Amino acid sequence: MKSGDCTYIWQALGWPNWRYDLAALAQPLAEVSRAQGLLMGRLADVGMALRDQASLSALTEDVVKTSEIEGEHLNVESVRSSIARRLGVDIGALAPADRHVEGVVELVLDATVNCQSPVSRERLFGWHAALFPTGYTGIAKINVGAWRDDVTGSMQVASGPIGRQRVHFEAPPAEQLETETAAFLKWANASSGEPPLIKAGLAHLWFVTLHPFDDGNGRIARAVGDLFLARADGSPQRFYSLSAQIQRERKAYYDILERTQKNSLDVTEWLTWFLHTLHQAVNQAQLTMSAVLAKTHFWQRWATTLLNERQVKLLNRLLDGFDGKLTSSKWAAIAKCSSDTALRDITELLTRGVLRKANAGGRSTSYELNNLPE
Repeated sequence: MKSGDCTYIWQALGWPNWRYDLAALAQPLAEVSRAQGLLMGRLADVGMALRDQASLSALTEDVVKTSEIEGEHLNVESVRSSIARRLGVDIGALAPADRHVEGVVELVLDATVNCQSPVSRERLFGWHAALFPTGYTGIAKINVGAWRDDVTGSMQVASGPIGRQRVHFEAPPAEQLETETAAFLKWANASSGEPPLIKAGLAHLWFVTLHPFDDGNGRIARAVGDLFLARADGSPQRFYSLSAQIQRERKAYYDILERTQKNSLDVTEWLTWFLHTLHQAVNQAQLTMSAVLAKTHFWQRWATTLLNERQVKLLNRLLDGFDGKLTSSKWAAIAKCSSDTALRDITELLTRGVLRKANAGGRSTSYELNNLPE
């Protein structure tokens, strides 16, 4: 597809003067603000340690899910360890460092922890270099820490087999990027008058529309959005993950982006979707907060019970949401011990009342946490 076959939003007369119906957005804005207030009020009633754990959970989910949206799966424990190490949160044993994980963590943390720092081309170049420490995406060499040059053709977002690809979007030509990015950065660093949450939604859309890098544009666009959300919250500490909610609604995300980028400069529909998704992300954070509180209360209850390293590890797995049913064979596999040792560990926990046998039937006996507090 040639750019002349379709008018993209950046070709519209008046670009990039965004338009939106603030009256139509008043209710979703109020709903998001109320949900944020409820979450922050709940967090105000817990101690610093619990807030740190809630933030660690949100940031871990954000790093993992922003990569999953692009089809890349990171090791959750490696991500969690990397964030904990940087924030000084004690989580016990740390997983080995992974160069690629470290890069994504650097990007997300810099965008949020340093949210009040100006957004500059050098900062964006640093984020891009952190995402691609080898200078390659897969086996393809790319321009790292620099705008794309389009030497292999125009920047297109496409899907489908080669030869029968469907082009969803074509970005502005590389020769326009200096001018286009300068306009974006000037707006990003100025008091432009939009409500803060609206500015976060516009920043996300504007950056992903420019698509200024060879790769990594989606992840950096979401980081830019997170930076403005942190400014809107008035806190660099994150307690919800918009990227995780976007991953849950991945198809809808790409659909609304495509409709918006092939439409007029009136982006009310995009902002409505953005605010709805943000509201869902904040609601999901309430569930995460409940899980953090339950885990804390659990360990407070069993603080004086002598447990070995294997038991602590498996109990934490259960508290973090174990996939499937916990059996003695799974215990042995995860703890890397014999079946006899696994059964001995489980029997001790049954006797002390930490675990109980699950009621659900099946060929193998399974176990669950006993009287997990709400």
